[in-house]
Amino acid sequence: MKIRAAVLRQVGLPAPYAQSRPLSIEEVELDPPGPGEVLVRIRAAGLCHSDLSAINGDRLWPMPLVVGHEAAGEVVELGEGVQGSFQPGDHVVMIFRPSCGSCASCSVGRPALCGPGGESNAAGALLGGYRRLQIPGGADASARRLNHHLGCSAFAEYATVSARSLVRIDPDLAWHEAALFGCAVITGAGAVINTARVPAGASVAVVGLGGVGFSSLLAARAAGARMVVAVDRIPSKLERARELGATHCIDARDDDALEQVRSVTGGGVEFAFEMAGSVPALDFAYRITARGGTTVTAGLPHPDARWALPAVSLTAEERTLKGSYVGSSVPTRDIPRLIALYRAGVLPVDRLLSEQVSLDSINEALDRLALGESIRQVVMI
Repeated sequence: MKIRAAVLRQVGLPAPYAQSRPLSIEEVELDPPGPGEVLVRIRAAGLCHSDLSAINGDRLWPMPLVVGHEAAGEVVELGEGVQGSFQPGDHVVMIFRPSCGSCASCSVGRPALCGPGGESNAAGALLGGYRRLQIPGGADASARRLNHHLGCSAFAEYATVSARSLVRIDPDLAWHEAALFGCAVITGAGAVINTARVPAGASVAVVGLGGVGFSSLLAARAAGARMVVAVDRIPSKLERARELGATHCIDARDDDALEQVRSVTGGGVEFAFEMAGSVPALDFAYRITARGGTTVTAGLPHPDARWALPAVSLTAEERTLKGSYVGSSVPTRDIPRLIALYRAGVLPVDRLLSEQVSLDSINEALDRLALGESIRQVVMI
């Protein structure tokens, strides 16, 4: 079938993206689902820094690429072997790390670390190595091939994906809200709930207030943290953090920002979360973690980025430094739970929504994302 999709052909084009237009909206061909796959009508797709990292070259993917990885949609058609797991008409959220269900990581309940899922993502393919997107026309199949972004390619009218990239949800959740649970919420809240296991009464800091960072802030409040320190460089985001329950807000541009955090926390927090995807932010988060505390990072800086860790502090101060990918989650378990918390008013992720934009205005939306002017924009398709 022919669909409209956002295609990235060249990385590193300069901002403003409204002028350089790295994403071109094109008519492409989408194959029907193969065995173990599902055709989904995309209804809403969130715009995330991971999408921006594909465009600016911080994360390198095979080109050309149909971008987008945080989305919700409706099941249209099932491939062989999927009957019973999904039905046409089901509402689903996409997960950007498919899990095979049988590798060493999946077998111990850590699907975010699935080996085959990571390999297929890196290759720009669906789970199993398949590609279902092509440029129309021409006889050379390899030249026509389009790659999949994180197994989803969600900035499109339809997507063929592995059934292992989907979680069924209740149909009464609005599309633009449902999309956020596929990345921002499961990553940010999962880092707090699953990776760090923040207990009630703990002190927490969140460094970097994008959609993921704000989800961490909300989850820390939901977990009963007594103190939540929000750190960012944008005053409007700090003001929103106050509205959402941050007890202290620190402008990272201040020369004494580090001392401010240490002062209000009495020497540092028990749990610090780095969600900005930069080495300076990670260094800041580590330095505001108290002795015996835990620093968690879910940021994804450029693969060449390096950090000079003060190694002795791990031993002498009994520090813990942890990474968190997909919120250390089991998506089929955690997404319904997080949605239930949202409905109960405990996790008000709807307050993270900024603009709703069209597929045709996605490059302009990239500029707002790059400038930090929005928390979470959603492309309505």
